Amino acid sequence: MLEMNQTAVERYEAWLADPSIDAATKEELAALRGNDKEIEDRFYRELEFGTGGLRGVMGAGTNRLNVYTVGKATQGLANWTLGKSSKPSVVIAHDSRNNSPEFALDAALVLAANGVTAYLFKSLRPTPQLSFAVRALGATSGVVITASHNPPEYNGYKAYGSDGCQLVPADAEQVIGAIQAVTGFDQVKRMSREDAEAQGLLQWLGEAEDQDFIRTVAAQSLNSELLKNGLGEALTVVYTPLHGAGNIPVREVLAAAGLSNVHIVAEQEQPDGYFSTVKSPNPEEREAFTLAIKLGQEVGADIMIGTDPDCDRMGAVVRNNDGEYVVLSGNQSGAIMVHYLLGTLKDRGQLPANGVVVKTIVTSEMGGDIAASYGAEVVNTLTGFKYIGEKITQYEKSGEHSFLFGYEESYGYLAGTYARDKDAVVASLLICEAAAYYKSQGKTLYDVLLELYAQYGYFMEHLESRTLKGVDGVQQIAGIMQDWRGNPPTEVGGVRVTKVLDYLPGLDGLPPENVLKYMLEDGSWFCLRPSGTEPKIKVYVAVRGQSLSQAQDAIKALTETVMQRVDSKA
Repeated sequence: MLEMNQTAVERYEAWLADPSIDAATKEELAALRGNDKEIEDRFYRELEFGTGGLRGVMGAGTNRLNVYTVGKATQGLANWTLGKSSKPSVVIAHDSRNNSPEFALDAALVLAANGVTAYLFKSLRPTPQLSFAVRALGATSGVVITASHNPPEYNGYKAYGSDGCQLVPADAEQVIGAIQAVTGFDQVKRMSREDAEAQGLLQWLGEAEDQDFIRTVAAQSLNSELLKNGLGEALTVVYTPLHGAGNIPVREVLAAAGLSNVHIVAEQEQPDGYFSTVKSPNPEEREAFTLAIKLGQEVGADIMIGTDPDCDRMGAVVRNNDGEYVVLSGNQSGAIMVHYLLGTLKDRGQLPANGVVVKTIVTSEMGGDIAASYGAEVVNTLTGFKYIGEKITQYEKSGEHSFLFGYEESYGYLAGTYARDKDAVVASLLICEAAAYYKSQGKTLYDVLLELYAQYGYFMEHLESRTLKGVDGVQQIAGIMQDWRGNPPTEVGGVRVTKVLDYLPGLDGLPPENVLKYMLEDGSWFCLRPSGTEPKIKVYVAVRGQSLSQAQDAIKALTETVMQRVDSKA
């Protein structure tokens, strides 16, 4: 049996001896004695900022999310904001996860103790509303407590800049440095709630800010007048918030736009940090829609939509030509929305000559081809919506492009420039509005998808991931990437590899990222990328076929070939 990592042991003992650590936490840790594997997993590293800030399993330890790791991160953020403004302020929001309200309040009290004004929402709110509020209030920074669609044992901490965008590498490095400079928990300042409120350093946000957000998102509607004149009532919608923050804002925005025939999945309407009705609160997965589909069958729904716990990702379910409900992929929903948005603007003569659609390097080329056919520029970024948000800010300053739409294959979308993060509220509005518009023409969204395939090619994508936990998992993931980087294939499944894109040193003007992408002679591609927020390696596979069945066969064959090599090193 291998000896436990010495650094993990030292950190474990340091926590037990630290007078800053409370008795209950020490009791939890003391109970772990003899469980070397668990101690190592909790202490072999400190949580690091990835594509979505801090994210980890909740519990005691340096590799866990708890009041101490949240406090340390916030102290570092406070020090950073104090160097950014003479009157620094931070907006804080949280989702429905267990401990999210407590972590959010604790972050606010740490900020207040440092003289930073904390604007805190009274209860759970969508992540995109945090982005919007940072901009609307002119805050120095923002924080949202969420682990997106991760399992219930996870929580997270996302930090935002003054533009409402998640911290991009240059700023993130500064904040990481400020966090690392906090060498002990006794350096984390805290103020009582009573004192923070009395001194105006803790201010609560509520109804006024909510309505500002609702009005702004509803204003992104392209066909509100038609919806209010019968089109919106004709469409039957089923919505599930999956126990998260989307329940109220999604319903209010749909109603404001004129989509009045909306049925809510009652069992998943209320916040629940355990997400007790699903295995995972992830609208990418069909299982998450089990209850929505049941209700949809009862009411004859045209479309079902679901949003994840912090309401920044949206998934949609529609009927196919056999009358069965199918979950649209993020790429398919994105392509439909690009087509609807740009087509409508062009028909009205409102499509700007310098319009741009921004997507990620692992997102299907279908939406890009559709955008290009309307004369829009298509720009690719690294994975992580912060890079799309960064582009919006750049275009706003330079005037080079007019931002039209941004999206990624993982069900994140944004129309409008009111926020700098993906927004499941506006995505819910646009996908339902598109469904209503095409229904008035006698088409379902599935019909529209088939028309797009016939015009642009049968694009098919698939995502495989392997979860490899702990210190061993980190090494396995590194080994897989090293294997593919050091021994790139010249052909895959009998098809020649024409180009290898290694983003690690930086490529195409993008920041360095540990990503490998292989382009094949037949137009297909695949990409390997370690997750920045979970102990996973992700493998993206994409083909372009001559028919739906041929594309389905091709994606299956390419996926099997690639994963055989990945799994041999896992």
